[in-house]
Amino acid sequence: MATATQKQPTLGIVVGNRGFFPKHLCVEGRKSVLNVLSELGIKAIIAPVDATAYGSVESMSEARLYSDLFKQHRDEIDGILVTLPNFGDERAIANTIRWADLGVPVLVQAFNDDAANMTIQDRRDSFCGKMSACNNLTQYGIKFSLTTLHTCDPTSESFKNDLRNFVATCRTVRGLKHARVGALGARPQAFNTVRYSEKLFELSGISVETLDLSEAFGRIGKLGNDEPAVKDYRDRIHRYANVSGNVPQDALSKMAKLGVVIERWMEDTQLDMTAIQCWTSMEEYFGVVPCTVMSMMSDRLQSSACETDVAGVVGMYAMALASMRPSALVDWNNNYGTDPNKAVVFHCSNLPAQVFTDIPVMEYQEIIAGTVGAQNTYGTMYGRVKRDPFTFCRVSTNDFKGHIEAYVGEGETTDDPLTTFGGYGVVQVDNMQALLRYICENGFEHHVAMNLSRCADAVGEALGKYLGWSVHRHR
Repeated sequence: MATATQKQPTLGIVVGNRGFFPKHLCVEGRKSVLNVLSELGIKAIIAPVDATAYGSVESMSEARLYSDLFKQHRDEIDGILVTLPNFGDERAIANTIRWADLGVPVLVQAFNDDAANMTIQDRRDSFCGKMSACNNLTQYGIKFSLTTLHTCDPTSESFKNDLRNFVATCRTVRGLKHARVGALGARPQAFNTVRYSEKLFELSGISVETLDLSEAFGRIGKLGNDEPAVKDYRDRIHRYANVSGNVPQDALSKMAKLGVVIERWMEDTQLDMTAIQCWTSMEEYFGVVPCTVMSMMSDRLQSSACETDVAGVVGMYAMALASMRPSALVDWNNNYGTDPNKAVVFHCSNLPAQVFTDIPVMEYQEIIAGTVGAQNTYGTMYGRVKRDPFTFCRVSTNDFKGHIEAYVGEGETTDDPLTTFGGYGVVQVDNMQALLRYICENGFEHHVAMNLSRCADAVGEALGKYLGWSVHRHR
């Protein structure tokens, strides 16, 4: 099943022009921007240079030509880049985007003027024109993003980083707008904390498909240990994890059958991510933990959250879309000594292999083993989260206010000494006490999604500006 992360990023390009400004700037500017997009692997949807005057958009007929072009590529275009080599015609820009009616993110970029070359032949006034373009987009009710610098050279690293972030925002918006979550099993009885509103997610374009554990167990019961799909999945487990010699072969076969059933369910119902009832019915009535299977799914960017945390997996998937790297779901779990900006993150665990310092070791789940027996809890992934920058995100549905809300921010995982079990790490977040206070005062869950990348700005923009959720950006 193809995922949103596998698609080449594609932008519709609008080159703004205003007649009494130098026309040659449009031709040169268009070429410069297209070269940068090509360098970054971004596909451009743009009319041939001779299809409009100077390859730009100024008149209403040119705006109509471009809007029709964009509509023809509706399924390809992830976002629209408006570039202003000169002042630009704000009406043509706004009408192009309105008539195309794609509902995708928009980035507005304006070229620098050269202070030593401000004659009538070379003066751009893009600095001013960008304000006019943004004013009209605001009047039209069109949401848009801005470059870090008000004006910039398209070949600069600043603009290239803006493009990377914008593409990440576009990918997140596209991926979430029609995302499908599989909820396997009921939430654990003791976990009111993972309650959520399925209707609020549906209103935002995110559908939830449910499957009862009994039905999954029934499908598993029809699979033999020697079936090719089961044997293949068992081989994949051995390649993925360090399977210690004490793991029973029967447990590995059960994990493989569970993996086959979940993969077929995801394919049949076109799911992007899953949230799974990981305890204690799975262990008592089936005899393994699903952690290995979930870890493998998250590692290939099909995010999977434990404890049937549907809202949690949405946050995981948002960051996986933005960064194209796997996300994990962890607990904000412990203080780390007396450092107010450090904490221990932990789960028991289904963290994806790519977040660990080394190949994860398969073990039994020590916490649940105390009630259901160690022999019924094999499949957990042990390892330490490697040192790296990371982004954290929590999505939650607020039924009382009738909206989806989230917080997002960045920090670093550290290599501070810690001896424990499961999947764990030490994190450092600036002003962490304010973050913890915000979480508690606003009733957020103790679960948080983490991703070893810096993508908070892209995710925050996608969730807040373009999906319309209430987003707190921790600074």
